This record gives sequence, C-alpha cells and structure tokens, in this order.
Amino acid sequence: MSCSTEGIRFLRACQADRAMKIQRHVVAAIVTVLGLGFGPNPSFAEGARTDNQIAYYQQLLTRNPRNSKAYYGLGDALIRKAREIGDPDYFNRAEEALKRSLEIAPNNAGAMRHLAYVFYSRHEFEAAATHARKAIEMDATDGDSYGILGDALLEVGKYDEAKAAYEKMMQLEDSLYSRSRLAGLKSLQGDTAGSIVDLEQAIAVGKEAKQPAESIAWTEWQLGSDYFALGKLQEAERYYLQSLQTYPNYYRALAGLAQLRGAQKRYDEAIDLYQKAIAILPMPDYAAALGDIYAKIGRQGQAKQQYELVEYIGRLSILNKVLYNRELAYFYADHDMKPKEGLELAQRELDYRRDIYAYDVVAWNLYKNGKAEEARDAIEKALSLGTRDARLFYHAGMIYHSLHAKDKAKEYLARALSTNPFFHPIFAETAAQALKQLERSVQQAGVEGQGQGG
Repeated sequence: MSCSTEGIRFLRACQADRAMKIQRHVVAAIVTVLGLGFGPNPSFAEGARTDNQIAYYQQLLTRNPRNSKAYYGLGDALIRKAREIGDPDYFNRAEEALKRSLEIAPNNAGAMRHLAYVFYSRHEFEAAATHARKAIEMDATDGDSYGILGDALLEVGKYDEAKAAYEKMMQLEDSLYSRSRLAGLKSLQGDTAGSIVDLEQAIAVGKEAKQPAESIAWTEWQLGSDYFALGKLQEAERYYLQSLQTYPNYYRALAGLAQLRGAQKRYDEAIDLYQKAIAILPMPDYAAALGDIYAKIGRQGQAKQQYELVEYIGRLSILNKVLYNRELAYFYADHDMKPKEGLELAQRELDYRRDIYAYDVVAWNLYKNGKAEEARDAIEKALSLGTRDARLFYHAGMIYHSLHAKDKAKEYLARALSTNPFFHPIFAETAAQALKQLERSVQQAGVEGQGQGG
C-alpha cells in the first residue's frame, strides 16, 4: 500500500505495519533456520483476487480521498486478506480504513459491523460487542451484525446472550455464517450431532450462494475438527482434504491433517504437514504440536527448538501477548514449564474472558502448581456446559486423581478416552496409564477388603 495516498492517519498505520512486519520477518527467519522454509500462500488465485481488490480500492482513494464506499471496500478486502493468510497486520489496516469510512459517512452500518469484526479478531471482545450493537442500531435487519455480537459474547462466556444473538441472525438469514455459528454453540453445549448437521448444511448453503472459498474451507475444516474430536478419523480426514481442495494450502486444514496423521502414527507425514502450516502462519499451538510429535518419536533436540519457538511467537509483540495468552498458559502447563508464570497468564485470561476454556486453563495451571482443591472448583465450571472435549475430561480426571477422588478420576479419564482416544500423542497414553493404575488400585482394595472380611 502506498502510504502517501492515504493521508496522515494512513501514514501512521503504515509505520505501525512496518514494525509488525519486522517482527514477523524475525519469526520467518527463525522458522527458516529451523529448516521449515516458507511455503506458498494459500490458494494463489483467491489471494491474487483479494490483492487486486485492495489495489483497486487504493486507486479509487488516490483519485478521491473522501470516497467512504472505497474505504469500506478496502476495509472489507483487508479483512478477507487477514483471514486468508492469518496475518493480523491486515486487521490493523482494515481498522484504519473502516474508521475513515465512518468519519466520512457516520451511518454506514456495514463499516461499523466490519469494525466490530476487526475488534473481535484481535480478541478485543468488549469493543467488538459495542460496535456490533451500534451496527444493529443503524440497521436492525443486518443478520451479520447479530452474528458478530454473538461471537463476542460467546468468547466471554455469556452463552445465553450469544444464543439469542445467533437465533436472531438465523431469523434474518439462513446462510453459511448463521448455521456455522449455531453449530459452534451446539458443540460447546455437548450437542455434537447437531453441530455436525449444521456444519454440513452450512457448507451446502455456502456453495450454493457462492460464498468466498476461504469461508467454505473454514467450515469444512471445522467439520473435520468436530469429527476428530469424536475420534472419527476417517470422516475427519475427508473434510480436511476437502478443505484443502476448496482452498489449497489452507493453514488450518494443514494443521488439522497433521494432527490426524499423528493420531494415525504417520509421524513423518505429520511433521511435514505441521511444517507447512507453520511456514504459512507461525502459530504457537502449531509449533507446540510439532514439538510434541518430535518428543513422541524421541527427537528431543528438535522438540526443544519448537518449544523455544512457541515462547518466542507468543511474546513477539503487544498484540500477540493478547492473542496468545491462553496458548502460552496451556503450553507451560502441558510441558511442566514456568508454573508460576503459566498460572499468572491463565488467571489474566480468566479475568478477561470467563468462558469455559478460560476456567479450564486456570484449572490445569492450578493443578500443575499443586493447588488441586482450587483446580477442582475451576474444572467444574469448565465442564458446566456439557462440552464433549477429551482434553477437558483428561484435565478433570487428573485433577480428581490428585485429590484421591478415585471414582471421579476414573469416570473422567474413561470419558476422555471414549470420546477421543487420539486426542493427544502423549496425553492420551498418560490418561490410559492413569486409568489402569486407578483400576488396579480399586481391584487391590477390593481383594484386601475380602481378605480382612475373611
């Protein structure tokens, strides 16, 4: 983007973009040193189309810097670019374009809605909800504004309010976006069958309406993830591959397929796929997952490199510290690293969000800090919606195990393994071993009780 065409506000935005890009290039250099290289951008044709739209709107603004519709179009294209490649820099640029559009045309509901989505994408959930409500005030018939409001409310644990917003969206529009949102809520509430049906319908509706390829691929990836969460590897593979066909080199689908290959013990393929995903977007959870695969097959040196990359990515910038607090807190607890710092991050996340996974990450970090009684209170809140997530059940099982609540520990460890016996390359085995230990101790106690009775 040419900073000179957008005035002082865009000049400042461009300077901030350069700083973020320098940081991202540092990550790129580290990734390259680790031998991951940098892969092709997802869906070249789709990406080129978005780039052309960005250039088109910039050209319009060169001719008329007071064109509010061009600023809105530019903001929309920048948001699409951010989704396509996972680069938050584009959200920052979109924010500047959309604010400029609203300065020129204050009643532009679409620009206000898009601005709400930018805040949501950067985990600024209170601001997202505020701007979504403003968009609804401007245009109460816009279903997408209700969707973004629901998303923001969902992330901070206001599930009833989120459900009401999604239902209002569904009344206004039957679309890929409304159905996929309802699916996400159903999944959290333990209705995985209903979630899968909604996602399948969302894909069909999205294709019929010729929605952007990335949006359809996202929904296919999510459907694959839902199947993987249930341990249904064949169905998960089908939708991950379908997502990659819809949007080639889609980083989410690459990482999902990598996790699946790890579950199938096809470790070389898992490593290759994680490397490709990280090369496109260095996400801390992808690097952690790759490190776990290396650790699983005894390549400890390479595992250590990935774990160091996790910390570096997580601490890269002020923005990332907001985005990746939860990932870092899970990472520290999972790998028995920096327990005090992990707990501080987890508690900060709970203060900020208060959804079930905020309670879970606090519970897991309390457990790792030897505070099992406090962990029990937190994990019970994490389980309150009835979510069918093997990781939640595993955490609950281990917490109850440490409290010598054997029946509860057995119940949740068994649920973790029956829900998805492949939920993690290392922790699934830990859960199985802990469950066997509990079963042996219960049997032994029974034998000893019979002996004493005799």
